[in-house]
Amino acid sequence: MMYLILFFLNKLEPARKVFAHCDIPCGIYTAEPALTAAQTVAKMVEKLYEQVPPADDADRNKWLEFENTLARCIMVKEEHAEKCKRELLILWTDYFTPAHLEKFPNLHETLWRATKLCSQVKQQVSREKAKELQTAVQEIADMFAQSKK
Repeated sequence: MMYLILFFLNKLEPARKVFAHCDIPCGIYTAEPALTAAQTVAKMVEKLYEQVPPADDADRNKWLEFENTLARCIMVKEEHAEKCKRELLILWTDYFTPAHLEKFPNLHETLWRATKLCSQVKQQVSREKAKELQTAVQEIADMFAQSKK
């Protein structure tokens, strides 16, 4: 009977997937996902700038292909900007400690700026902001690597 009730409730309000790094804490941290995500954002921005609209009199298939490519690049840019932010926040809130802040006095400012850049690259298509994000994430990755020594 309980199964039927839960089954019915799940149909009314399906469970949502959630994603999180472990809060045990497991001690497994890396800056690599944030670096890859920032690189992907920059690559998608470049791909968006490379796209050339078809001629006004081009057939519908050419326009659909062009618009599909734009939509896919934008979608990937958005997803990876969000992933970058999530990965940075995991490092900021779960990995870095007050001792790291003493060693890297600009840690909070760098992480804050990088997470803000994640939002900015979602809001616009800017080569400059994408490059700034890559640079900021690389700075954080460097601090992370030094903290492991």
